[in-house]
Amino acid sequence: MSTNTIKMLQQRNIDVEVSCFEDKLQISPSKQNKENSHHIKAKTCDMSDLIKMLNKVEIQSTQQGDQIEIEQDSTPKKQIQQGKTCRYIPLRSGQKQTLIEEFQYREIEDENQEPQKGSDYKDQGNVSLKDIYKMHVFGQPLQNEQLHWESKNIFRYNDDTPQKRKILQDINPSVLETYNNLMDYREQYQNSQDFQYSQRKINKVPFKVLDAPQLQDDFYLNLIDWSSQNVLSVALSSCVYLWSAYNNRVTKFCDFGNNDVVCSLIWNPMGNQLAIGTGSGEIHIYDQEKMKRIQIIEGHSARVGSLAWSGHTLCSGSKDRSIILHDPRQKKQTGKFEGHKQEVCGLKWSPDEYQLASGGNDNKLFVWRLGSQIPLAKFSQHQAAVKAIAWSPHRHGLLSSGGGTADRTIRFFNTLTTQQLDWIDTGSQVCNLMFSKNVNEFVSTHGYSMNQIVCWKYPSLQKVTTLMGHTSRVLFLAMSPDGETIVTGAGDETLRFWNAFPKKEEAQQINTILLPQMIR
Repeated sequence: MSTNTIKMLQQRNIDVEVSCFEDKLQISPSKQNKENSHHIKAKTCDMSDLIKMLNKVEIQSTQQGDQIEIEQDSTPKKQIQQGKTCRYIPLRSGQKQTLIEEFQYREIEDENQEPQKGSDYKDQGNVSLKDIYKMHVFGQPLQNEQLHWESKNIFRYNDDTPQKRKILQDINPSVLETYNNLMDYREQYQNSQDFQYSQRKINKVPFKVLDAPQLQDDFYLNLIDWSSQNVLSVALSSCVYLWSAYNNRVTKFCDFGNNDVVCSLIWNPMGNQLAIGTGSGEIHIYDQEKMKRIQIIEGHSARVGSLAWSGHTLCSGSKDRSIILHDPRQKKQTGKFEGHKQEVCGLKWSPDEYQLASGGNDNKLFVWRLGSQIPLAKFSQHQAAVKAIAWSPHRHGLLSSGGGTADRTIRFFNTLTTQQLDWIDTGSQVCNLMFSKNVNEFVSTHGYSMNQIVCWKYPSLQKVTTLMGHTSRVLFLAMSPDGETIVTGAGDETLRFWNAFPKKEEAQQINTILLPQMIR
């Protein structure tokens, strides 16, 4: 401190008086000016101003005679009882000390003292005001576990678990308060109506219902498919009908008469050719524009209940337990897979067209690859026929499958590691599975005993909604080209159209390193 400052303080002979842990500092004149002090109001300042002032002024004395005397006011109204005061005692030596060392504290045991206005804390239990004062001024953490503070924020975190208080007692209070407020905000937001309204709602009533007389009630058949040109094909007994989503017109496409029955059908990727599997084991390929059959493929000795078309390769699964690969352009067989011991009732190509999944009535799920007669993976976790098969377009190598009445589970596998990832018991026969093109969700259709349609989130496996309406097993499922609408067919001879998934968001396509990029 400079000499001028010391002289100025000596001339004024100011008496500094700090009350018992109060927010304000009272400054009064010395004894010489006490007669005139009745007409002068006490100057006040906040504790923050006091700290700023003390930080700027270095209290030191180069002479032993330089002192600042602290005296108590003789006015009875301003007297403070002994043992209940906190006094600021200035340094009397010539050494520098820190601000913390300059403050001396005395315990305050006044239980009736009211909390200060503007304070965020309350005195509870054995907590002293000294601890609170230390925390405000010096940032020292409170060691008492019984202390709770009241936040001025709207959201408050109230958790009286002793174990949590013990863990959190050493955390920085400001960080802890921010964390608690965020956790409380999240909890209240999830319980609010805004959060519930933000969840996607699905209309539980189909927007269209079509009659489908003579739609076969057979679990092992696949009788509907939706083309990329937005045309729905439906097999009714020995006939195939087309429904156009553009003009809502129904057209009779072909009729096998009394000679044969339709067991499966599928459109090619371009949507201009339709392959039809029959009960005799033949596969008929029709041109959609010409409404004319262009090819008949033979090779199976029993009904063809499942078909899968990828690029220029058409795969067929039969009750003769074999899978045959055909090239309609060359009109010849290009491969054959044998491994199932009973009828092949499910076939699906992976999105990258490198792997083929097959499910059979022998409760087995196989994964095949072109050029190899040995399955890449064999899964035998199901306890019933595996007809429902679906590949995820959002995650490379993710395969899902569903079991029949005796199994009732949906299982998820990683075909890259041949490991099962997860599974869930649906409580009823799983007839079909299909992943959404737009969001990371999938839909399942069921038979005995509830005949429901369920939309699920992946990977949480939480139900988005359950659609009811069919009075018989929901055996058939197809999806529109835009991925928003699904159509279901059941043994009650009806087709029901549902708005199951949202519109595709305009986002850049995500290409992963594991997903092979093909150029053909």
